[in-house]
Amino acid sequence: MKRSTVHGVESESAGFPTLSQLAALRAWYAGLPARAAVAQYLGQSRATGQSSRAMLSGIRRQLAEFARQRHRDDLALLIAHPAAEREERARAVRDAIEKLQQLPLPVPMVTDSVDRWLPTRAARALQTSGIRTLADLTLRVPRRRRWWAVVPGLGARSARQIEEFFAANPELTERARALVVAPRTEISPWEHLIVPQEVDGSRGTFRAPQATCTLSASNDYEAVRAWLSLQESAATQRAYRKEAERLMLWAILERGRALSSLTTEDAIAYRAFLRRPSPRERWVGPARPRTSAEWRPFQGALAPRSVAYALSVIGALYRWLIEQRYALANPFAGVKVKGAGHGGAFDGSRVFTEHEWSLIRSTADGIEWIGGWSEEGAQRLRFVLDFWYATGLRPSEMVDARLGSIEPDAQGDTWLNVVGKGNKRGKVALPLLARGALDQYLAQRGLPVTPSRWSPNTALLPGLTEDAAGISASRLWAVMRRFFLHAAQALESVNASVADKLKRATPHWMRHTHATHALARGAELTTVRDNLRHASVATTSVYLHTDEVKRARQIGEAFPARISGSAKGW
Repeated sequence: MKRSTVHGVESESAGFPTLSQLAALRAWYAGLPARAAVAQYLGQSRATGQSSRAMLSGIRRQLAEFARQRHRDDLALLIAHPAAEREERARAVRDAIEKLQQLPLPVPMVTDSVDRWLPTRAARALQTSGIRTLADLTLRVPRRRRWWAVVPGLGARSARQIEEFFAANPELTERARALVVAPRTEISPWEHLIVPQEVDGSRGTFRAPQATCTLSASNDYEAVRAWLSLQESAATQRAYRKEAERLMLWAILERGRALSSLTTEDAIAYRAFLRRPSPRERWVGPARPRTSAEWRPFQGALAPRSVAYALSVIGALYRWLIEQRYALANPFAGVKVKGAGHGGAFDGSRVFTEHEWSLIRSTADGIEWIGGWSEEGAQRLRFVLDFWYATGLRPSEMVDARLGSIEPDAQGDTWLNVVGKGNKRGKVALPLLARGALDQYLAQRGLPVTPSRWSPNTALLPGLTEDAAGISASRLWAVMRRFFLHAAQALESVNASVADKLKRATPHWMRHTHATHALARGAELTTVRDNLRHASVATTSVYLHTDEVKRARQIGEAFPARISGSAKGW
């Protein structure tokens, strides 16, 4: 029998039943036994061994499928009633048959929802990625190989069915383009980004000839993805992805251009944009999971050092594209950032003071009883807080740490070997606070505390049931954000300023706090530099901002106000 793809999936074509078939069905609904109805109207059509009831059921299924093809699922459901309900459904079914005889085959419209024409699973995956109508699908799916790979949950088979659907309805593309309005406002993270074909760079202004290019990428997204795949460090890949993501979103939404079409004037405009992302409601928002509809690329304006870093990453991207003969020019060449070379003042608001940290750490005690955390999750959280605070590790270093990475030296001091930024190996001193926290956590996990009995591959930070595949840097980030928000709520009535600070806090503040407190307690600058594995003392010296507070207080104590009747205070 002829096949059809009306719904985006192959199914048997359901033509309307013949007059003889309808007569047999009506006779059955009128009360005639199935055998008598078939013998009277379909006697010549009966297949060998086929029962009368099976023939009538087949006619009903044909009618139901005919109804579904015309998007009358209500009529299909009515016709597919149990045979025992024949008498009570008879009149309604007869009316339904009359309606179906007059219904034309529907034509897809660009404003139709994707779930009206496509399989349920494919439609659900598209809707989750923000593709809700056929217009969205037509315009946002680039015409490139494996376009479906950027839509989570959409496989190759579903993609082929969707392509066949659009091939059978070519008029949809032109109708959808007529609906495009500007400006576009949708913000999507890199892994969910679907670049419109007109700005995907397949015809970029500064694209090098395809014949000489060493990349198989046909557009900017694929080229950038190839560049990101070169980075073996997950932390570096995330950092570079963030800068590429911001630039591509800005180029599309604010300039209406592909990456390979940006000019030097665009690069200068982007530098200004990084200093003050606008419109703010589109670009700036509090930290949210990348799957959240409230996710935004920025949490605020970038400091000069951050702007310089962003432009250096982007410059490296363009230089690599030129080396691969994908692009002809680097629009960011020569674009400098004033004030970035001097380091700038560190933002002291991104550090917890001694008193604030004491309040925050106390909040974690007994959190499983009042905060909705599991006992295992609460134990792990307290270990993370103490160990992270005592070591100043990066999130990726925390999750990668293994018991086998811990080793004592000849002097009896304990060190943790780590692999940091740029795959550089280093070691971090483990003070008593970190070692005590680890011993307690190992005991809570039922593992030996004695180093000689350790299994080298045991993770310091295990995944729990709620972590599914295991703990990762992004999962650790989410756990800490959850705790900060919980602590903010708990401290709201005790100290509103600390609560407000916690709402803005990110897990990286743990590293800032570690360095600041170490310096404030007398650790030498070079010691903290080496423990943080900074390339320069200048980078570590930004944490000396607390010395200014101490200096101001001590000078103030040395030169108190003169006591006089005219003294009014500052």
